[in-house]
Amino acid sequence: MIEFKNVTKEYTQGVFALRDISLTIADGELIFLAGPSGAGKSSLLKLIAGVERPSSGIVSVHGQDVSKLNASSLPFYRRKLGLILQGQGLLLDRSVLANVMLPLIVAGAASSEAEIRARAALEKVNLSDKAEARPLTLSGGEQQRVAIARAIVNRPRIILADEPTAFLDKDNANKVVNALKAFQSAGVTCIISSHDEQLLEQASRVIYLSKGAISDSWTSALAA
Repeated sequence: MIEFKNVTKEYTQGVFALRDISLTIADGELIFLAGPSGAGKSSLLKLIAGVERPSSGIVSVHGQDVSKLNASSLPFYRRKLGLILQGQGLLLDRSVLANVMLPLIVAGAASSEAEIRARAALEKVNLSDKAEARPLTLSGGEQQRVAIARAIVNRPRIILADEPTAFLDKDNANKVVNALKAFQSAGVTCIISSHDEQLLEQASRVIYLSKGAISDSWTSALAA
């Protein structure tokens, strides 16, 4: 379970990313974070990942106060997270397979085990035939699915996806969301930020943000 208890994130005096946020996300939920640019969606994901710390309040993941994790504990905590960030961050001079293997290699896995698990992850996003390709030879949608494969190769309990369908056409956007839904159906908690109203119509639950606060709906979030 993920819990935010009266969480505020202030970057500089008077500049707030989040204001007094309280929410609960149960294990295995598929959550969409909605709202215009600057609403606080990315900041909320970064707080869960421990990339940033709240100015006040508590962010708790499976009973652990993320803000109290020290620098040596954070890497172990993040191994149960799958992070899909804007821009993918794929290494262009390496194959798709090598990109997906990288988190396992960094974590100390043997190359043989890393390759087996990376190929399995690529199969789950229907990219087995692209294992030896370089990222720049892939479409934007395929690159995003490689990023998903890399995010889930560590078998995370939580996937955090920041605008994973940005700049994709409708067909590729649906493929990316369907891949994430498949992991959620297997029990993985998925939290996806998006400003795409059509994608939000597929969600079982949407958390609307506007100016750092939780809003009642997509319409009121845009109007605020």
